[in-house]
Amino acid sequence: MATSGQRYIGKDEKLIPIDDPSGKWSELYLLPEWEEKCYDVYTVKKYGKWVMLKVLKKEYADKPEYQAILEKEFDIRYNLCHPNLVMVNDLEVVPGVGKAIITDDVYGYSLRRLIDEKRLTPQIVHRLQTQLLDAMQYIQENHIQHVPITPESIFFTEYNENLKLGDVGFAQSDSLSEQDTRKDIESYGKVINEVLDNLPTSLPKLRKIARKCMDKDHPYRTVSDLQLAMERRNSAQLYIFLCCFIVMMAALLVWLVRG
Repeated sequence: MATSGQRYIGKDEKLIPIDDPSGKWSELYLLPEWEEKCYDVYTVKKYGKWVMLKVLKKEYADKPEYQAILEKEFDIRYNLCHPNLVMVNDLEVVPGVGKAIITDDVYGYSLRRLIDEKRLTPQIVHRLQTQLLDAMQYIQENHIQHVPITPESIFFTEYNENLKLGDVGFAQSDSLSEQDTRKDIESYGKVINEVLDNLPTSLPKLRKIARKCMDKDHPYRTVSDLQLAMERRNSAQLYIFLCCFIVMMAALLVWLVRG
């Protein structure tokens, strides 16, 4: 694993020459895995510290309407603060790439890549059940409109596998419609269902929740309802574990007494 001053660079990630006599910017890499519809994403060192850049693709960079979209997204996301969102820090011109949204360094691996490479773990599943729902709840509470959540927009950081939700915040309104909320929940169900399709084990209760999310008449009106269903599922698992533990201890005690 890379140390704090180093970075493992994947085979698809491209080093981009950068000419900055000031020394502020260095080691610029294009990250194809992170690209969005209108944006390219880079990792780069700013004063020797890794950050990430979100930049309009070349075909959009000179169009005023897309420049306005970039600036609007910065304005919306700048005041958002949640540990499971990609946090925005600044908007500035970077040599060689142009005007860029500067974000925290959340370099890592997309859920899509982890699925495709069969690298899903229990920890990742747990974070989808908890951290992803926390992020969804936060953006809904702040009335943030965004593109559908997909495995391509969910990332796990390189060092500690914390979940980060990207590609959020193209508009903000006074309130979200019930349809917006339901779409989020349906997207979540699709993500969980695909993850379950690629696990080596069966999780029937989680599958049931995922299918309910995808049902147009699903019972989850809000993310809070969905979180409550997850907590009940986890509580049931804990209850079963405790019952099994008690039975095992009782059997051990009987064996010791008879011995």
